[in-house]
Amino acid sequence: MIRLSFLFFIISISVASCQNKPAAPKADAKLVSMHNHNPYYSRTDTTHLNVSDAEWKKVLSEDVYMIARKKGTERAFTGKYWDFEGLGTYYCAACGNALFRSDSKFASSCGWPSFYEALRPNSVKYENDTSYGMIRTEVLCGRCDGHLGHIFDDGPEPTGKRFCMNSIVLDFEPDSGKKSK
Repeated sequence: MIRLSFLFFIISISVASCQNKPAAPKADAKLVSMHNHNPYYSRTDTTHLNVSDAEWKKVLSEDVYMIARKKGTERAFTGKYWDFEGLGTYYCAACGNALFRSDSKFASSCGWPSFYEALRPNSVKYENDTSYGMIRTEVLCGRCDGHLGHIFDDGPEPTGKRFCMNSIVLDFEPDSGKKSK
């Protein structure tokens, strides 16, 4: 009888826990907290920033700092947005600059989020990149000069471009009233 009572108790707890709503993603709270400590983060200010590397290191998370300021790259197929299909706008995680709209995102199967055009001509800027024995075009945030990824000429129409970006340096804000896929 005790075993049966114990079994019933375990099953009751299991069923009750399955009925509870999942908690809100902790990444959202962490993101808000991180941006509260970053005086350079703004979704409306487009003024070019001239901030020292030492200052960026103080205000950015370690992951964002390594990609944006040290030109790192996240591993393919590991970023939060490589296969994400939400409707909205992508922003620079370092400074809040608007970068891309979801309607320019496409599935490139390269393992990183890919877009065929930037939101505005000055949202991003470009530099030659000859690191690792390759010749590529680096894409930088037009506001804070943070490294975002690279651009290639193998994207879809209408531009034929593929902006191959690192998820870590992107924030996403969904369109209000529209659900993500």
